[in-house]
Amino acid sequence: MKSVFSIFKRGLQKTATTVTRSVESVFKKVKAWDDSTYEELEQALLQADFGAETTFQLVEDLKDRYKRGLIKTTEDAQRVISEDMQKILSRNNRPIALKPGLTVIFMVGVNGSGKTTTTGKLAAKWTQEGKKVMLAACDTFRAAAVEQLKLWGNRTGCPVVASSAGADPSSVTFDAIQSAQAKGYDILIIDTAGRQHNKKGLMEELAKMKRTASKIIPDAPHEVWLTIDASVGSNALAQAREFTKYADVTGLILTKLDGTGKGGMAVAIQQQLPLPIFFCGFGEQPEDLQPFDPVMFTDAVFGELK
Repeated sequence: MKSVFSIFKRGLQKTATTVTRSVESVFKKVKAWDDSTYEELEQALLQADFGAETTFQLVEDLKDRYKRGLIKTTEDAQRVISEDMQKILSRNNRPIALKPGLTVIFMVGVNGSGKTTTTGKLAAKWTQEGKKVMLAACDTFRAAAVEQLKLWGNRTGCPVVASSAGADPSSVTFDAIQSAQAKGYDILIIDTAGRQHNKKGLMEELAKMKRTASKIIPDAPHEVWLTIDASVGSNALAQAREFTKYADVTGLILTKLDGTGKGGMAVAIQQQLPLPIFFCGFGEQPEDLQPFDPVMFTDAVFGELK
């Protein structure tokens, strides 16, 4: 059984390489830090998709501390960036609050973001913890998505509410909530249609599904989680902003972090949006989906600095 930190470390290896090697190359080759040093650092952080605002904040903090004689070495620079990064990542942290009775979770995100796979991994996680989990296949426009969710249902022993291709997603939502409530399930995860964030009609359909849910349980859905493919980098921020307009997103799940050196986008999103990151996906296996931990995240990128 892999330790949780080893999963973070392996999953963020490419980001760690991008960031730490860049920081080392910037600071180790100069005796005194000057404007050109900071410009190189800015480029390195932007390359890892920390975003302009976060990059400016990190670099300005370094400048200030260096001018005041508080830091002098490459290791000092890494420690400061790591500490600042951890503070930003901790800003919106909150625990997942499962409701007494049934908790309804909507999974939203663009096509290819790993939404259906993540839905299955969440089912595996909570089933192992003793929760009764039901899944709803509301991506009725893609037969492959329905079949994929059914495979996860078989794999995890969770029932899947589904309908025929092209069925009204709101109707499937209605049936799933009624069934989960009647049968005493703890969690219902609704896999919505993958959609591009600039497709207004599809986003309005998602709003309709939410209204349907609230007719059965007034405060449902209790969570709306946006899955974001980490490899898209800075585009993730635009997706998160647009989805929030229509879907009242309550939290984020970052997927495919193992395949990219752009893990800095987690920091950029936390800097710009008041949305917690609940889970990170680091690979294909169910155990590769882990609850987000700011300390493990930063330690995996920079190492456990003293």
